[in-house]
Amino acid sequence: MRATLIYGAGDVRVEKVPDPVLREPTDAVVRVLRSCICGSDLWPYKSMPVSESMPVAERGQRIGHEFLGVVEDVGTDVSGLKTGDVVVAPFVWADNTCDFCLEGLQTSCRHGGLWGAPGVDGGQGEAVRVPQAEGTLVKLPVDEDSALLPSLLTLSDVFPTGHHCAVSAGVNPSTTVTVIGDGAVGLCAVLSAKRLGAERIILMGRHSDRTDLGREFGATDVVAERGKEGIEKVRELTGGDGTHTVLECVGLKPAIETAFEVARAGGVVSRVGAPQYPEVPAGFGVFMSNITLTGGVAPARAYIDELLLDILDGTVQPGRVFDRTIGLDEVPDGYRAMDAREALKVLIRP
Repeated sequence: MRATLIYGAGDVRVEKVPDPVLREPTDAVVRVLRSCICGSDLWPYKSMPVSESMPVAERGQRIGHEFLGVVEDVGTDVSGLKTGDVVVAPFVWADNTCDFCLEGLQTSCRHGGLWGAPGVDGGQGEAVRVPQAEGTLVKLPVDEDSALLPSLLTLSDVFPTGHHCAVSAGVNPSTTVTVIGDGAVGLCAVLSAKRLGAERIILMGRHSDRTDLGREFGATDVVAERGKEGIEKVRELTGGDGTHTVLECVGLKPAIETAFEVARAGGVVSRVGAPQYPEVPAGFGVFMSNITLTGGVAPARAYIDELLLDILDGTVQPGRVFDRTIGLDEVPDGYRAMDAREALKVLIRP
């Protein structure tokens, strides 16, 4: 079959790889219907080093962690799934039965792992061997050609991640919200904050096509300015106080610095942007303002069942974050387009 491999910064290729087969009785094999490129995939695309001492044939790493598809085969220990089922996979696989999973922390599963790790398929391919399939995969009550597939694919990562950011911050009808970042996760955080009842949602982003969608998702105000000017604008919009909650969906140091500056005293900063900084800049001022820092990697599997219902009944349409659809052979250009900000989020149809 064909699958996507990354060889180093800027070097993404679609190549022939072995077809996935069952290795363990807890496995399933899923034929991919839809996959996509994540903003977090751009970090290795920008900076992944190349080990010159390693043979070229061994340098490529499988990539992609968001997919939905059709079950092609299941192991003998897998129940509740059968050939032909349409399923979505969270961005980590997990048994969903260990103590961490039962606490809603499937990202810390004692028997789980990451897509694209050594010996594990990535999601940007024609098929995937799914470890711990019974605990990982969620059956979807739709057909292979459902118009809901793009929105259902967001359950793999960006929609639960935006939801996790809002839930961790304690967003509710009584809280004001600032969302930092107009990428797919930031827009899903806007959608999630609106879904949780927030009436004032300030979106900090400078790409008008994205912030326009943010307004449709529920943002009441847009702040295009950055740095000191952006902070002053948010303060101006909130009578000088800042907002009760701040959802940081970028992962860069200037974003977390801005988050602390626009948080109201006693407020909460929730971060889900994969941090590209080693230290959190939370100094004495943050301490004196009693600002809480929370967030982290989203346990998507814990949220899928709840969020699925709103997609099925049409309450939300998170699939609108996809603004370009490509075939598998076009994946390298999809990475280039997202890196160049020519596309918000790229949908892949193998």
